[in-house]
Formats: sequence, C-alpha cells, structure tokens
Amino acid sequence: MDYAIEVMTSIKVVNEKLVKKLTNTEFYELRVKQGNEYRIIMFSIDSDSFIESNEVILLNGFIKKSTKDYKKQIKLAKSILKDFEL
Repeated sequence: MDYAIEVMTSIKVVNEKLVKKLTNTEFYELRVKQGNEYRIIMFSIDSDSFIESNEVILLNGFIKKSTKDYKKQIKLAKSILKDFEL
C-alpha cells in the first residue's frame, strides 16, 4: 500500500491498473492487489486532471468483492469529502 501511494504521488502518468478515474464521479480509485483480492482506496484531487493535480485526499478504503460495492462506497466518499470541506 505504501509503495502504491508513493508511486501515485511521485509519478504523474500512472498505469490504469493502479489509478483509475471512476466513471460519472469526481473520484479516483487506487487499486492494490493483495493475493487474489483488490483493496481499493477512493480519493479526490484538487484539479480536473490527475496529471495537473497537486493534492490528493484519501477518503475511504474497502476490499472489492463485486462492482456492487462501488455505489455504497461512492456515497460514503461523498459524505466524507463534504465533511472535510467544511
């Protein structure tokens, strides 16, 4: 996990296997494979583009079991981000 965060913060062009923009949201996901599981950390950035961003706010993490997990986690990330901005 530490290695993935280090890559994400030091390299502006990151493989989509590691960092991916979530469709129709303002969030990105940091994907870390552990054995046969994916651990996902949702985050937000301070720009419209990952390449142009200077700040990353890690919001919430979960173990991906199915694509159904995303709706609940996106709702949670929105709530966390709203609280953070106050």
